[in-house]
Amino acid sequence: MKETSELFTPGMRVEVTQQIPHGEQVWTSKIQGTVVTYRQKKTGSWYAHSKDEKLWLDRLTLRKDDGELIELSLDGYTHVEIMQ
Repeated sequence: MKETSELFTPGMRVEVTQQIPHGEQVWTSKIQGTVVTYRQKKTGSWYAHSKDEKLWLDRLTLRKDDGELIELSLDGYTHVEIMQ
């Protein structure tokens, strides 16, 4: 299986579905775009025994069709589909 960083390469077209549990509902959002970068980026939150004692999150930066750049935090409720 490929590493996550190999799955999301610049220029790749993807559709990202994110879900946010809210009480008994689930809010869903879908975004399509072209991968600009994929990386881990630290937050301001403290997290013991982690690199630099900070919480690190997977971040995916996309360029939408209208040119807007958007940075998404990927979590367990995120599904990324590679489009052909």
